[in-house]
Amino acid sequence: MDYETATERTKNIRKFYKSIFIFVIFAVLIIPDDIFGEKINFRLFDRYTILGIWGFIILVKAIKLFLFDSEWERNMIEKELEKEKKSIKY
Repeated sequence: MDYETATERTKNIRKFYKSIFIFVIFAVLIIPDDIFGEKINFRLFDRYTILGIWGFIILVKAIKLFLFDSEWERNMIEKELEKEKKSIKY
């Protein structure tokens, strides 16, 4: 992994953790309001729906960042190139 790739990945990880931190702060501020206050009513765009969508977006970012990172992509490209080289030889 070269320096630019490592730097970019580090920036993306930092952004991801910042997103989680902000999400947790908002969740901590929103959820106790319903626990100690009013009843939970489901509406199309209530705060729980927004938190759920936001959490889903963070989950997708986590999957993209940690499972399908550039190293994985590079390995897949190398495998495909090897397959192509083998098929050209024969």
